[in-house]
Amino acid sequence: MSIADADLPEEIAWEGKWIVAKKRGKWEYASRARSIRAAVILAVEDGEILLVEQYRVPLGQRCLELPAGLIGDDDGGEDDDPLSAAKRELEEETGYTAAHWQDCGEFFSSPGMVSESFTLLKATGLTRVSEGGGTDSEDITVHRVKLAEFPRAIAEFRSQGIGIDTRMLLALGPHLLG
Repeated sequence: MSIADADLPEEIAWEGKWIVAKKRGKWEYASRARSIRAAVILAVEDGEILLVEQYRVPLGQRCLELPAGLIGDDDGGEDDDPLSAAKRELEEETGYTAAHWQDCGEFFSSPGMVSESFTLLKATGLTRVSEGGGTDSEDITVHRVKLAEFPRAIAEFRSQGIGIDTRMLLALGPHLLG
C-alpha cells in the first residue's frame, strides 16, 4: 500500500524555541523542538484521581488536565527520562509523591496535526507532601475527584467555562462505554 506524501522530504516552515511547524507534501503539522516529549501522570488511589487546572494561552481559558511535564526541557536535562520527569512534575504540580509507578506506554496527542507524543505513567501509593500548585510562573489548582462522580464533575467544570483536556477520556471511558 502506498501512502501519499509519506516519502516526500520534510520541510521546516518555522522554528521557535519550543515548536517547529513542518510540511511534508500537502500535510502541515507541528512538533516540539529538540525532540522534547512529555510525561503525563495518571495519579489514582482509593477511587479518586488527581487533576490539575491551569490557564492555557492557546485556549484562552483554564483547562482541566492530568498532571504532566516536559522531559528534558531544562538546561542540563538531556539525561532526563519519563519516570524522573513524572516524579518531579507530580510533586511540583500536585504536592503528592507516589510509592508505585507503572509505565503505560507512549501515546500520540493529535496525530493528524502534531507529532508530539507523551509517556503515560500511572502513580499509586500517593502521599501529600506539600501544597503543590506548580512553579512561580504557574497558577495550578489541584483537584481530587471521585471516579464514581467523574462525569458529573466534568460537566460542572465545563459549565464553569473550563476547557477539558482529551486525556479526561481515560477516566470517562468506563462511563461512556458501560
